[in-house]
Amino acid sequence: QVQLVESGGGLVQPGGSLRLSCAASRSIFSIYAMGWYRQAPGKQRELVATITSGGSTNYADSVKGRFTISRDNAKNTVYLQMNSLKPEDTAVYYCNAGTWGQGTQVTVSS
Repeated sequence: QVQLVESGGGLVQPGGSLRLSCAASRSIFSIYAMGWYRQAPGKQRELVATITSGGSTNYADSVKGRFTISRDNAKNTVYLQMNSLKPEDTAVYYCNAGTWGQGTQVTVSS
């Protein structure tokens, strides 16, 4: 069972950028799909973006054009580049590869 560790969260002003990383405990080469999800206070966890082993990506409508998911199989890491951040992007962001990481907090506020 792969273990996941997210990092890169923090406090950023509206319009700013952050890059989240999800480091896996073993090779992700054979993991078909990996994804980022987020959960805001009082809300259900929701899909942000997914990426397959072939590089196909899928995004929630709310982040299309602003967020980019990528994976580096050599580093066993999945990334989420977040640009033009909005206050409504504030949430705990989780990585998923069949298991969940512990999450990393992203706060967008002036």
